[in-house]
Amino acid sequence: MATTTVQPPAGQSEGPTAGSPSGNVGKARPVRALIGLAGVIVTCIVAGNLFVILGGETAFGEIPKLLQGVVAIVAGLGGSIALFFFINMTAEGFARRWEERVKPYVFLLPAYGLIGLFLVYPTFQTIVNSFANDTTTEWVGLANYKDVLSDPDFRETLFNNLLWIIIVPATTVFIGLIVAVLADKLNERGEKLAKSLVFLPMAISFVGAATIWKFVYDINSTGDQIGLLNGIVTAIGFEPVSWLSTQTFQLNDILLMVILIWLQVGFSMVLLSAAIKGVPEETLEAARIDGANEFKIFWLVTVPQIRVTITAVFVTVLILVLKVFDVVYVMNNGRDGTSVIGLDFFRQIFDFGNAGVAAAIVVLLMVAIFPVLIYQIRSFRAEEAN
Repeated sequence: MATTTVQPPAGQSEGPTAGSPSGNVGKARPVRALIGLAGVIVTCIVAGNLFVILGGETAFGEIPKLLQGVVAIVAGLGGSIALFFFINMTAEGFARRWEERVKPYVFLLPAYGLIGLFLVYPTFQTIVNSFANDTTTEWVGLANYKDVLSDPDFRETLFNNLLWIIIVPATTVFIGLIVAVLADKLNERGEKLAKSLVFLPMAISFVGAATIWKFVYDINSTGDQIGLLNGIVTAIGFEPVSWLSTQTFQLNDILLMVILIWLQVGFSMVLLSAAIKGVPEETLEAARIDGANEFKIFWLVTVPQIRVTITAVFVTVLILVLKVFDVVYVMNNGRDGTSVIGLDFFRQIFDFGNAGVAAAIVVLLMVAIFPVLIYQIRSFRAEEAN
């Protein structure tokens, strides 16, 4: 009986032979691992020292700002590439079965390290400092929390934050939903133009937006009004109004909220528009056949199907509201009863030097945000499941 010999594919040998390079496949290469580890250490040291040098003065004097920026970009990108190159080399030094197990964790290590250094460690340090005195030299127990919660100004700040929470997320989602629906009714070019104009403020920083809106609310008690609102008011025969000082019906707070709403409506509109476009056309046609008008179709068919996206947008804006600082700080520095928690923290630590009280305020803010974060994560998971 003839035997059949199975030939390996062209270009592929029958197996690794002793003395051939492929004979080392699967074996540990400690020299490669040590070289990679040394490269990781040297890269971190060089990059760290380089950034320290850029931040100070050299023997030749202060480094020009432009050169600092260029070197920082080049060093940052080059350092990242070198770091992951040597990390990969270190992982490849292990035996094959260990390399496959270790490599994912090794590549995640820099990210986890940065999170631990810049997020986890400061969080625990802030919690510890909240139980210490203003100079963090002695323990005072819960005294900082008692001082904060018994302060009438802080209670007013909490009330302001509550107003922001009630008004801003709901208004942002509502306007974004309306814009998304109306823009969807336009032709393709009109839809793109409308969405671009609404989304444009998202490209502006909070500080930049606040600076723009300062000109809208500006008041000149002696000369011509350069503020847009007072220009309109005086043009129709009324006296100019100090908008950011008017506490009637919390008007100054609401005018500050308008800025954040203006910034975030584009974000809301984009996500909600994508969700609306994802609603199956069959369900809409079925509702029309049953005799429902467009208003009922929208509220009874479309909105329930994009509820998860609405919730995700709402919670995202809510977290942003809880941390708001820039807008209030730039507009009026919290005067006339417009302060918020983020601004109170800034004042306590930088204006008054009360590190313990500032830490207590931050801890209270973290406690308020934490349940919202958990709810947001669950909402995102529910959205992915759908």
